[in-house]
Order: sequence, then structure tokens, then C-alpha cells
Amino acid sequence: MAMKAQGKREAPLEGSRGSAAEEPRRSGAPLEAPTPAGEFVPQIETEIAGVRFQNPVWTASGTFGYGKEFAHLIDLNQLGAICVKGISPEPMEGNPPPRIYETDSGMLNAIGLQNVGARRFLSEKLPFLRTLQARTVVNVFAYSTEDYVRCIDILNAGEGIAAYELNISCPNTRCGGIVYGSDPRLTEEVVAASKKVARYPLFVKLSPNVTDIAMFARVAEGAGADALSLVNTFVGMAIDVETRTPRISNVTAGLSGPGIKPVALRMVYQAARAVKIPVIGIGGIASTEDALEFLIAGARAVQVGTANFYDPRTATRIVEGLNDYCRRKRLHLGDLVGSLRIPQG
Repeated sequence: MAMKAQGKREAPLEGSRGSAAEEPRRSGAPLEAPTPAGEFVPQIETEIAGVRFQNPVWTASGTFGYGKEFAHLIDLNQLGAICVKGISPEPMEGNPPPRIYETDSGMLNAIGLQNVGARRFLSEKLPFLRTLQARTVVNVFAYSTEDYVRCIDILNAGEGIAAYELNISCPNTRCGGIVYGSDPRLTEEVVAASKKVARYPLFVKLSPNVTDIAMFARVAEGAGADALSLVNTFVGMAIDVETRTPRISNVTAGLSGPGIKPVALRMVYQAARAVKIPVIGIGGIASTEDALEFLIAGARAVQVGTANFYDPRTATRIVEGLNDYCRRKRLHLGDLVGSLRIPQG
């Protein structure tokens, strides 16, 4: 997909080697070449909920399939984690087309969370993911608390899952379609119930379509979340003025891409200040500089989403860019996270 507005094209930051132009390394090869004695070697591993990730750059759910679809395009072993597309208890076909529309500032999508279901994920998709150095984070969604619990209970049988990412941007059909992530009581209910049965750490993916993201972050933390992912897509729409019909069959859709980055960054900053658990930043990340902004704001890891559609190498380029930046600044990742300097006076 050729985006109308792709954000800043990846370019070397000041003083870097310009490694974005390098060819992808072979699978399993070390990311860094041997360094001369005395040269600073940054540590960019990150640990979240007791799970070690080799770097903080992950791919976002819904933009990277089940990982294998991209294996012929990039070296998946260079990623910190792959967040697979949302998994439900039973297979889902998703919404009818048209369900994707490119905007001047990103992309609208209403795929409808099409997926193979929890059991087929374990038998058909997880075996490949287990062969990778990148960790596997399984995004989970449902339309009732009982089905969230049922999905996690099925997935608990899988070996090699690093964590669950609970997508609470779904409507609760039992409560008349109220979205879990926009109601603090439903957020608390589904997070607590999911945490109770989860075999693996539980990351909660927050909706940005709320007035107080810090409050929802605290609610999720209090209900047992091990970490927070934010943000999910913003609700938007587009209209064909010639036919006066919606561009998306679902009428409204989720907006992602460069246009949401400043708002997503603000929400990550607010959430990171509101809770003690780790925060994972998402929203319009398409370059090393974008990723650095989220890390400096307080995120302990970042996810690359919409950029995967027009440049599948974005995430691996960001890994190299972070290494270059940290080497030049003589910083480890831990020195960078939450290091925003607020001028006084």
C-alpha cells in the first residue's frame, strides 16, 4: 500500500552510520558486528512483567498477520516481539468490503477482527512463531467477559506465548454495545476476570476514545494488568461525496498512521506518569525518531503498525536506529525510558 502521507521517511539521525540502507541480515545472525575494544555497546533489551525482550521494537496487532506472512520480506529474528492479529474464541470472517480506506494522514480500517480462532491459532500459527527469537504476544478480543476468559483458557494450552494483549476496544453485547475500554466498570471487570485465568502476563491495550486516559490506565492497573499497550485506533470515517456513501461498509472505522502520533504520544506520557506498571507505546511510529519520542515519554517498548503496510522493513530499521542513537549518546535503553526533560520556569 502506498500511503498518501507516510510520515517522515527513515533517515540517519545526527552522527549515525546510516544503517537503514543495509540489506537485511540472514535469519539468526547477530544484529551488531564485532565492536572494537573500548567502544560503547548499548544494552537495548527490555523486561516487561518478567519477560525479557531482545529489543523494544515490536510489530502491532492487526498490521503484521501472524508473522509468517512477512518472513520473506524481513528477518523476523531481529524484532523484539510480534503481536499477532486479534484472536477470538472461535474463527471470524470479519466485515464485508470495502473495509480499508487510505486517508491523507493514515488509514481507516474496519477489518472486523477476522481471524482463525484460538484453537487453530495454537495448531497452525504458534508452531512457526516458536521457532523465532522474537517473542510472541497474542492479542485477545471478545464481545463478552465470558468469551474473553474462554479464549484465554484455550490459549493457555499453547507453549511459547510471552504474553497476552487484551484488546478492550470491543463492544460488550451483553451491555447493549458499550465498549469495554470506554467504561471503567467494564474495564475493571474484564481485566480482573482475564487476569484470574491467564497463564501468561496480561498486557491491556487501551482505547484512545476516552476523555481521561490516565484514569483508565489506573483502573486497568488496579484490576491486575501487568502492563499497558496504548493506543488502539481512533474512531473515524470517510465519505464519498460523489455517491454520498461511506467509504467503509461499516460506516465508521479505526484511524491509524502518522495523523494520530501526537495524540498517542501525549496519552502514553500521561499513562506512564499515572501507573507503576510498564507502558508500551503505539501510534503512528514510522521512524527511529518517532520511537525515541515514545521511549523518552515513558514507554518501555513500542509497536510499529500502519508503516508495515507500505514499508515492511520499518521495524528492523528502527532497531538499528536505536542502537546507533544509544551508541552515539552512550546510553542504555534504561537510561532513555522516561527521560523527558521539562524546562523549569
